[in-house]
Amino acid sequence: MVQRITMAPQGPEFSRFVMGYWRLMDWGMSARELAGFIESHLELGITTVDHADIYGGYQCEAAFGEALKLAPQLRERLEIVTKCGIATTARAENKLGHYITDRQHIIDSAEQSLKNLATDYLDLLLIHRPDPLMDADDIAEAFLALHQSGKVRHFGVSNFTPRQFSLLQSRLPFTLTTNQVEISPVHQPLLLDGTLDQLQQLRVRPMAWSCLGGGRLFNDESFKPLRDELEQVAKELNAGSIEQVVYAWILRLPSQPLPIIGSGKIARVRSAIAAENLQLTRQQWFRIRKAALGYDVP
Repeated sequence: MVQRITMAPQGPEFSRFVMGYWRLMDWGMSARELAGFIESHLELGITTVDHADIYGGYQCEAAFGEALKLAPQLRERLEIVTKCGIATTARAENKLGHYITDRQHIIDSAEQSLKNLATDYLDLLLIHRPDPLMDADDIAEAFLALHQSGKVRHFGVSNFTPRQFSLLQSRLPFTLTTNQVEISPVHQPLLLDGTLDQLQQLRVRPMAWSCLGGGRLFNDESFKPLRDELEQVAKELNAGSIEQVVYAWILRLPSQPLPIIGSGKIARVRSAIAAENLQLTRQQWFRIRKAALGYDVP
């Protein structure tokens, strides 16, 4: 069973691995099949699910909600995370993609997500991307209104810099629960830019998206040296796959990220969570870092 982890001081407890539903519409599941898939990852201990209003051209939340309508008993076993703040051209009224983080949009988006997901509360609502027109007071007012109404229990951000995180935190009476950020061997800037250091300082756990580089790890020939190194480390650890090694590499970070798994195949999900049993040495971790970046430490 997957471990449980407290996300922040006075924060919620989530599963150490998160089931990501970004590509749900690509999986071709019926509502009943999806309900079965949810049950399967719950049995593995993955109780936290990640959504966003825009995923699947604004369709993923509603598809998930249809599964919960068929099996409403699943809701009380889940922690539902969703995001808002991006407008895409998948809706006709949006002539171009843009960010939108004003008070009313956040409230309206959260309320629509509640309807889509067939639930009366969200466990966690995130601002999806930093907005150059972001008014921290406006966001704080929206968060407080949603919290006081009982519609959203916890709040956080995604892809925020440390200063952006601190700005929003300065307007709130409660601790932001997470900063959901991209972390993988093929994307390492956040390891040294202060983002994870800030979260470690605050004892706030990041959520890690695109852990496998959105498939680039397997499809991009420039990452062959990385794949070769991952294969070698997998042999040394008796790991079942290089995916397990990648997840173990992320779990090794002291900020204790929660990796988001993006596969609709339960066998791959089961394989991924076996990474909890792998312990990379410091040198193995840095060998993977070097293979990905192409250079050693200074």
